[in-house]
Amino acid sequence: GMEVCNASHYDGATAVAEAVNMAYANFRGKRNKIILSPTVHPQYRQTVRTYTEGSPIDLLGDDPHSDLKASPDGLIPLIDTDTALVVVQYPDFFGRINDYTKLAEAVHSVGALIAVSVNPIALGLLKDPGSMNADIVTGEGQPLGIPLSFGGPYLGLFATRKEFVRKMAGRLTGETVDNRGQRAYVLTLTAREQHIRREKATSNICTNEGLMALASTVYMSLLGKNGLRQVAELCFHKAHYAAERIANLPGYSLWSPTTFFNEFVIRCPAPAAEINDLLLDHDILGGYDLSQDYPELGNHLLIAVTEMNT
Repeated sequence: GMEVCNASHYDGATAVAEAVNMAYANFRGKRNKIILSPTVHPQYRQTVRTYTEGSPIDLLGDDPHSDLKASPDGLIPLIDTDTALVVVQYPDFFGRINDYTKLAEAVHSVGALIAVSVNPIALGLLKDPGSMNADIVTGEGQPLGIPLSFGGPYLGLFATRKEFVRKMAGRLTGETVDNRGQRAYVLTLTAREQHIRREKATSNICTNEGLMALASTVYMSLLGKNGLRQVAELCFHKAHYAAERIANLPGYSLWSPTTFFNEFVIRCPAPAAEINDLLLDHDILGGYDLSQDYPELGNHLLIAVTEMNT
């Protein structure tokens, strides 16, 4: 549902941080409130805090001790005419699928913007954020055919509407014709970039992620529209099968029974760290110990199932 995207950002976290910077710049400093949902990835929220430290930006909603099971509409009371941007995740950090249409309406009613951080594979199956009236869509592109190698490489996706194009960061490629009339692609709107405007640049993203953008393009072209949907369906059905089997074990249960995509939270009968140690003794890499970011979830594991799991 977006009109323009770049190529690209460093990772999903910096893409969210750049969305915050873009929204703040869009209002020329007249609005300084950014609302971060507590169910956005904790590392994404930390990156935003790092980017905005020392700036006039005021971050709200970023409280891991809030009601994590509450509807995203619970952010609506925080929105006012000082709000520049509301940031949510789809599916959220716990894997849950939320509809942000009502939240987007509340955001737009005061003239603010809404950014949605997505899992791109999930969009092969789920409604796109543009249909929920998102203004900015970001995401982590690593699931698009990029193998992990001890901390990377990653790919930050960033898309928005044309009206914001001169405020967005990242390299932009446009289509034109060469002197023989053949289709060609060139960098466009480069006056935004650091090699021209230096410290006044809108964009300070270089080409080091271009290889990852190319790799993901090849992956998606090979999959095609139907292939991407098939991958999404595999993730969805395998995750629900795993969740059902694990939740039927004595002492284990689903933390939140709401609809999820390929990640889910399991409540365990013992601390998550102990469960992971036991699994490791059987050469099984367990889930993510949520107590690292949400202390009240000490007995909870976040588990992901993808098309790579058989």
